[in-house]
Amino acid sequence: MPRQIVHGALSVLTLVVASSAWSAAAPWVPNTTGNVGPAPTTFNKWEAIEAPASSGASCGNGSPYRFFVNRTTNAANAKKTVIMFEGGGACWEQNACQMKGGLLGATNYNGIPTNYMSTGLALGGLITPFTSRTHPLQKVQTQSWNIVYVPYCTGDVHTGNKVATYGDADPANPITYYHRGFKNGEAVANWVGRYLPKQDKLLVTGFSAGGVGATAMYGLIRLADQPKQSAMLADSGPLFQVDRNASPEEAPSVLLHNKIRVAWGLDGDNGLASRMIATFPTAGTVDNLGSLTTGLAKVFPQDRLGYAVFQADAVFSSFSYTKFYPEIAAVPAGAKRDALLKTKWVKEIGSWVDAMKPYANTGYYIPYGRDFIKAHTLTTASFAGTGIKEANLADLGVFVDNLLDPNQPLIRAYETQRTTPNPSGIALISWINTAFYALFGI
Repeated sequence: MPRQIVHGALSVLTLVVASSAWSAAAPWVPNTTGNVGPAPTTFNKWEAIEAPASSGASCGNGSPYRFFVNRTTNAANAKKTVIMFEGGGACWEQNACQMKGGLLGATNYNGIPTNYMSTGLALGGLITPFTSRTHPLQKVQTQSWNIVYVPYCTGDVHTGNKVATYGDADPANPITYYHRGFKNGEAVANWVGRYLPKQDKLLVTGFSAGGVGATAMYGLIRLADQPKQSAMLADSGPLFQVDRNASPEEAPSVLLHNKIRVAWGLDGDNGLASRMIATFPTAGTVDNLGSLTTGLAKVFPQDRLGYAVFQADAVFSSFSYTKFYPEIAAVPAGAKRDALLKTKWVKEIGSWVDAMKPYANTGYYIPYGRDFIKAHTLTTASFAGTGIKEANLADLGVFVDNLLDPNQPLIRAYETQRTTPNPSGIALISWINTAFYALFGI
C-alpha cells in the first residue's frame, strides 16, 4: 500500500484519538509546597536530589530519578540559576531502549546512580561549559551561578508519560519501559520552585535531546519559579513545525512526530502536548508539536528565547529520518547518506526559522557545521568552531551573552558561506568521535 495512503489513514485516526484526549487534559499547576525532594545542603559541589516516588518520576528501567544541584557561593549570583537538560538518544523499540544495536538508542538505560556526575555522561560537569565552574576549554557567565543538571534516562527526549512493553526483538522476554521524561521534568520544576524560587536570572538550556527537553519543560519551570528575568537556549534539539496531517514531502519529520505521539504518550490526557496546550491555550496546537517553539514566545513575551543548530547536523537528522525513509537507510553510513539527510534537514530548518521571524523575543543561531560529533550540538565540550564569520560572530558565546542581556535585540544569524571548521582544543576528541560513529554506522 502506498506510504501516502497509510500515512493519511493513520493521521485521521490519531487526530480523533488526540482530540478527545486534549479535551480531557488538565492545566499544569506547580506543586512547590508538598514533598518535592530533599532541600540542598552544600555549596560548590554536586549534590544528588532524588525525586520522590509520589511524583511519578523514574528512569526507563523504573529506578528512582535523580538530578543534581551545585549551588554557588558567589553572593552576587546567589539568585541566578542555569538549568541544563542532558542529551542522548531515544527509543520506541526493545533493543534501542536497552542501547543495543546503535548509538541512537536510549542512554542511561540502567538508571542514574548517586555518583553520576563523576561517572556518567556529565563527565563531572565538563560535558558542556554551562555545568562546570572552571571549564578548561570555555568560559561562560553562568559558571558562577547556581547550576542544576537534569540527566536523561527515559528515551523520550524528556517528554514522555507512558509505560510501554517492548518485545519486538525478543518476544519471549519483553521489557517494561517507563517513558517518564515529562514526570521527571515536573519534579525538577517543582523542586526549583521550592528551593530556588524567584530567581533574578534564570536560564533553561539543553543539548540534543536536552534541547527538546529545555523547550518542552520551559513553561513548567517558568511557572514554578516565577523569575524576574528568564531565558532559554535550546541547542540542537529542534521541534520542527510539523502538522500531524502533513505529507512526508511537506514535512519530513512527520513520520517521526506521529510515531512518538503514540509511543511516548504525548497526546494522552496526561501527555505533555495535551497538558501544555491545556495550560497555555494560545501557545499552539497538539496537532503541531513544533508550535511550542513559537508558542513560548507568545505566552512569555518578556522572556528571551534562543535556538541553535547546525545545518550539517548528521546525528539528529539521522534520528529524525533514517528509520522512516528506506531510501536513506539503504545507503551505507557516510557522506552519501549524510547528504540525503541534510536535504530534508535544511528544508525543515527553513520552515522552522520562518515561523520564528514574527516574534521579536526569539533569536536563532545557525552555522553550517563543525568537524565535531558530525556537526551535532554547539555547546558540547566547548563553543569552538561555532562562529559565523560573515556575521562577525566569533562563536556561540556571543549569542549566549546577547541572550542574557535584556537591553539588546536578539541575534538572528544563519550562515550562508557553508564553512566546517575543525574546532581548536577538541580536534583529538573530534577524530575519536568520527571514528566511533563510523564504527556504529551513523
